[in-house]
Amino acid sequence: MALFTWNNTYSVGISNIDKQHMSLFDSLNELHNAMLQGKAKEVTGTLIRNLLTYTRDHFSAEEAMLARASYPDLAKHRRRHADFTQQISGFLDRFEKGDSSINIDLVTVLRDWLANHILKEDFAYRSCVAQSGVR
Repeated sequence: MALFTWNNTYSVGISNIDKQHMSLFDSLNELHNAMLQGKAKEVTGTLIRNLLTYTRDHFSAEEAMLARASYPDLAKHRRRHADFTQQISGFLDRFEKGDSSINIDLVTVLRDWLANHILKEDFAYRSCVAQSGVR
């Protein structure tokens, strides 16, 4: 059962970015499903490590696109990405120290990040990228 389902409401209109966002939705749902099945402990470490790698790659690609489009709020966008990456790193630190109570917090942070960041921050760059012709 999906906690958070991708739909066109979340589309920024850039297919490679949308595909990357869909993958983040999949990670959130994977953790949620593991929690429902009582298997979260087995997947959490790997999922957080993969999530860190994936978000770094996604953020790098998105930021490079925004730089090519001369997006005026790129510095702010980068800071938000860095803050999120640091937050996820904190979850990994907690997990590696044996904190088994992180999953609900992690799911909540991921869900809120995806909804708020995509619908607000990422939507803010759509017209700039569209006008620049960058993809």
